[in-house]
Amino acid sequence: MRYDEVIEKKALEHAMRFTVSKTRRAYVPPASHWASKDHDDNLAPMGMRVRLKADYDLSGFAPEVRVILQALKTYGMILADNGSDNFISGAPDSRWNVDTLRQLDGSRPRISKWSR
Repeated sequence: MRYDEVIEKKALEHAMRFTVSKTRRAYVPPASHWASKDHDDNLAPMGMRVRLKADYDLSGFAPEVRVILQALKTYGMILADNGSDNFISGAPDSRWNVDTLRQLDGSRPRISKWSR
């Protein structure tokens, strides 16, 4: 995601990229590779898309955080790499208000709020 999409345009019109610490040796489109030797079916494959459930309440979040959360409802996020759990990638920009974006850390929905 980019600052101008979230702050100036007030709309993200695409899925976001995210990482988890452990994946399985599998992938689904749009991915074209795996990054694990683990065959555990309980682990996610690369390319898996998850969305925030439609009924997740966005009230109480800052406007820019609501833009991000709404995009997670509409387009979701696609598992793109191994890394920190549920880390969403964004373009670096000194104009981001890091304190406001921290609402995303505290708002991580329990797994029951995500749908595959």
